[in-house]
Amino acid sequence: MRDFSDIAALATERHGAEKIAIIQENAKPLSPTELAKIPDDRWLAQATRSIFQSGFNWKVVDSKWDGFETAFEGFDLGRWIFSNDDDLSTLVSDKRIIRNGMKIKTVPENARFFGELADEAGSVGKFIGEWPVTKQVELLDILHKRGSRLGAMTGQYFLRFMGKDCYILSRDVTAALIRAGVVDKYPSSKKLKAATQQAFNEWMEESGLGASAVSTTLAHSIDG
Repeated sequence: MRDFSDIAALATERHGAEKIAIIQENAKPLSPTELAKIPDDRWLAQATRSIFQSGFNWKVVDSKWDGFETAFEGFDLGRWIFSNDDDLSTLVSDKRIIRNGMKIKTVPENARFFGELADEAGSVGKFIGEWPVTKQVELLDILHKRGSRLGAMTGQYFLRFMGKDCYILSRDVTAALIRAGVVDKYPSSKKLKAATQQAFNEWMEESGLGASAVSTTLAHSIDG
């Protein structure tokens, strides 16, 4: 496997040392304590935002987001844990939001999921914040299996946007992993996911950087 220093050198060659340093600094995540202070409703809001952005124009979602906040009543977990079919029927015809019934259904489903996490750890932020960055693959598996539409890239972007230290397996990051000899294709299997996690763990230890900064550096080491 390629050393991280070699990957960082490629990124620096392409973009310059100053830009890479800024990129790595901007990738600094929130601390577990900071994540634990984020209210549960904000986790549901960002999960919903990431779900609606998946496979859709992000700018359209962003432009309508105030409408989402109003229509979903601030994404209060208790409100949506106890929602009913009439609530969903009303939302499907609500012009303030993107009227995708399958994605709208994820709000009460993820409210229940996040409610479970809050019961287990005290809050959603505490559960996610205290999860070891060296075991991201297991956290993503929980999001995929217990959450609704929070698998794959959606779950990764959700964590990153909330400030959790994590890697994102974008096209460029995957290309860098292949070039480094970690995987031979996008890591969708259990074996390749484990290899990816191990590589990030070793690179984090080598560099002293977090997963977000390592991931961003990998992406900038690829031409494109």
